[in-house]
Amino acid sequence: MAIFENIINHKISNITADELLKYASQFNIAITTAQAQKIAGYLRGKKVNIFNDSERKALIKEIARITSPETAREINKLFVKFTK
Repeated sequence: MAIFENIINHKISNITADELLKYASQFNIAITTAQAQKIAGYLRGKKVNIFNDSERKALIKEIARITSPETAREINKLFVKFTK
C-alpha cells in the first residue's frame, strides 16, 4: 500500500494544469483552466501526503485561499477519489 500512496503523492506534487483538468473531467468535477493552473502551480514541488487527513485539510485550506472555497471542495472530492 505504501508504494501506491507514494505514487499518488508524487503525481500530485508534479501534476500539470492539463492533467488536473483531465482528472477533474474524468470524475465529473468542475474546475476552470485558470483554477487548474493556480492549483497545479501551488502543488508543484510540494511534499504532501493526501492520505493523511490533517495534511490534506491544510492543503485544501490553501487551495481555498488561492482559488475559492467551492473549488477547494471540488479538489478535495478529487483527492478523496485518488485515496480510495
